[in-house]
Amino acid sequence: MKKSLTALAALAVTGLASAQSSVTLFGVVDAGMSYQSATSRSATTGLTSKQSQWSVSNSGYNSSRIGFRGAEDLGGGLAASFWLEAPLSNDDASNAIAFTRRSTVSLSGGFGELRLGRDYLATFWNDTVFDPFGTNGLGSSVINTVSGSSALGNTNYVRASNMVGYFLPPNLGGFYGQFQYGLNENVKTSATDTTAATSSSAGRYVGGRFGYANGPLDVALSVGQNIAVDTTTLTRKIQTINLGASYDFGPVKLFGELSNVKNKFDLAAGDTHDTYNGYLIGASVPVGAGVIRASYSTVRYNEGAAGITGEDPRANKFAVGYVHNLSKRTALYATVARVNNRNDAAYTGSLTAASTTGYGSTGVSYSGVPRSSTGYDFGIRHAF
Repeated sequence: MKKSLTALAALAVTGLASAQSSVTLFGVVDAGMSYQSATSRSATTGLTSKQSQWSVSNSGYNSSRIGFRGAEDLGGGLAASFWLEAPLSNDDASNAIAFTRRSTVSLSGGFGELRLGRDYLATFWNDTVFDPFGTNGLGSSVINTVSGSSALGNTNYVRASNMVGYFLPPNLGGFYGQFQYGLNENVKTSATDTTAATSSSAGRYVGGRFGYANGPLDVALSVGQNIAVDTTTLTRKIQTINLGASYDFGPVKLFGELSNVKNKFDLAAGDTHDTYNGYLIGASVPVGAGVIRASYSTVRYNEGAAGITGEDPRANKFAVGYVHNLSKRTALYATVARVNNRNDAAYTGSLTAASTTGYGSTGVSYSGVPRSSTGYDFGIRHAF
């Protein structure tokens, strides 16, 4: 009798193990040294000043993270899967483990994939896929920084919670796409709908992305709207449209992106909508065990009556870097980036917006409007 029970228990364990086809622990630990300096001009006295900062940073090449993912084959072409991913502040261990990068469960099959949970936004992908530096480190484009700036109010730029997403199946001859709806989970009332405290739509995201990837070519268009949480009397509707493309010639891979972000908030008399138009051109060149990366990006913006003054304000950024792969999992990297501001643009080093806040991980403050800034990254990335 005992032998029979032991055999049944073994069969049960074996059945559970085979049903769960894969469970994987994965992660990235990325750390380096960063130097940033910025020159600013006082709006009142016209005098210039300079600030600089050395820091130990993380995620200069790839975002530091730890996660778990797994899938179960349900038969008949169906599969269930989960993905739990948490950020790591490995330079100072300041964050507790919380799966805020991604936490989803999904069902996939011949129809595509239905995914629920906290996930990346469709409109974010073009900013990171079609930038040689992705959205990491000092090389990241000004498009990425402006689109996700706190001044714009776009709190749901990279990810959003409470998402329902649908992804096209991968067997469509190179065509791919997704549609997402992020529920705000606010209680709808009969009260006024103009502030974050009462608006039933605050925090909602609707967006989609459609593209084509075949051989060396990849091109995608994405559109989305986020109802940003605003503590003032305005309801902010952040509309994003971007088009990106890349082509791998072998000796060099070229990247490009066009971006338009509009802050369609409720207007006071005489105001205009904030509009940010940007573009990026870039390239990556394989060299032996490494790759050279370079990009030029610019954002021109028109802000309302309370915004930055000046004719055609813009921020321009040039970045160049090198990644040396010691193995498939370990790489050394170095990046240098230069930002120039025109007509009272106000972005520096790591490009935190606003003339009174700092830049970098510890927030070096400066006075006046920043004119130019330079940054350097040197680090190591290990993936597991």
